[in-house]
Amino acid sequence: MDALINALPAKAQDLLRKTETARIAELDEDAVLALHKRVRRARNKSVKNYRRLAAGGVAEHAGRGSAHPEHGLARDRAEVFEDALARVSARLEVLAREAADQLRDERLEAARAKGSAGPELETPDAPPGPEGLPQGVVKTTGGMKRDASSQALGAQRQAKRDNR
Repeated sequence: MDALINALPAKAQDLLRKTETARIAELDEDAVLALHKRVRRARNKSVKNYRRLAAGGVAEHAGRGSAHPEHGLARDRAEVFEDALARVSARLEVLAREAADQLRDERLEAARAKGSAGPELETPDAPPGPEGLPQGVVKTTGGMKRDASSQALGAQRQAKRDNR
């Protein structure tokens, strides 16, 4: 594997060095995202090149799988970038999970500081509104249109019974 990496161009070698576990650990989430994008682009390019080479030999070998041994270098290069992408993706997952946990904790702390468990209603001493609910609360099954439709259907059924 090291021989293959040493055979790569200098830019590709630098990119692969940046994906080493120790180096990724030093990066913040934005830097890991940028690195992920670069590695994914390099991986896609390598895979595309391998497929094009193998597709060229399909007619001769009657299949891309049969042409497999001839394009070992291109295949191995794509695999190296695939491994690098997996390392970067794993680190990105860890950082994203940490950021989500931190954001959740901040929101929970803000909600606790506010001292409320739900939407604020008017004081309980306020006179009840329609249907005995506190004012500002409207009883609905998910939409006024649906409620109106339900009422209309009920009225139609009642009218039909009354006309018997």
